[in-house]
Amino acid sequence: MSAEQNQPDWGRIAGKFDLWLPQIEPVGEALLEVLDARPGHAVLDLASGTGEPALTLARRLPDIRIEGIDAAEGMVEAARAKVTQEGLGNIRFQTMAAEALAFPDEHFDRVLCRFGVMLFDDPARGLAEMRRVLKGDGRFAIAVWSTPETMPTLCWSWQAFKGRVPEDFHPPLPKVTSLGAPGVLESLLQEAGFADFRVEKKTLHYRFESFEDYWDTVEASEILRRQYEVLPEDQHGLIREEIREMAEEHLCEEGLVIPHEYLLAWGGRN
Repeated sequence: MSAEQNQPDWGRIAGKFDLWLPQIEPVGEALLEVLDARPGHAVLDLASGTGEPALTLARRLPDIRIEGIDAAEGMVEAARAKVTQEGLGNIRFQTMAAEALAFPDEHFDRVLCRFGVMLFDDPARGLAEMRRVLKGDGRFAIAVWSTPETMPTLCWSWQAFKGRVPEDFHPPLPKVTSLGAPGVLESLLQEAGFADFRVEKKTLHYRFESFEDYWDTVEASEILRRQYEVLPEDQHGLIREEIREMAEEHLCEEGLVIPHEYLLAWGGRN
């Protein structure tokens, strides 16, 4: 099984993915701030999932045109349902691979991607396509997860399931953090043709009222569904208790506050 296949079935869990949106919303805000989209711009959101942060941008700037794409049909359907429900006329979503964008050269003023590039089948190709469709004076903004040790929640799952399920079913820690090591993202951007850009480390805090609140989100979102499907039933409770022990150091007066590190990259086409 490839690293890509080792990921969650995004289409299958699309209807529940929104449970995580409040936790990663600050990353969307950081992206939109450096993206600096303006009225009249054409914007592309890569790997847009169930629609964010593209939908937020569409609500804020009615005089903008936004295309959102994702490879998972279930995610696209969820995003389209929101567009219909809200009656937004300046945004649409399509099923499309980021490595083969069906748009002309230099078509967009802005391109963004939140936590998608590292999950592409071919990140280098995806970044090259991103640059191809960006106008000469355009601007991009992307966010990717950092290194494994800065991803507590995924590390907990990795450690808890390791040795209990076949390797092909381990949580996708290596893939999710594949662009986080120093210089990796920068090199890929340069290889794609980008020269004028910045990369900064940022901290995102997941915030839950308690461990139980966190675990309810994990179970309800089915983010670990593939792992549980092959785990012996008598070990399900052990996973929860082991992760609870690992999470204890992040309990405080505010509840369960878990720091995660990500990389924010932005710049121009050239």
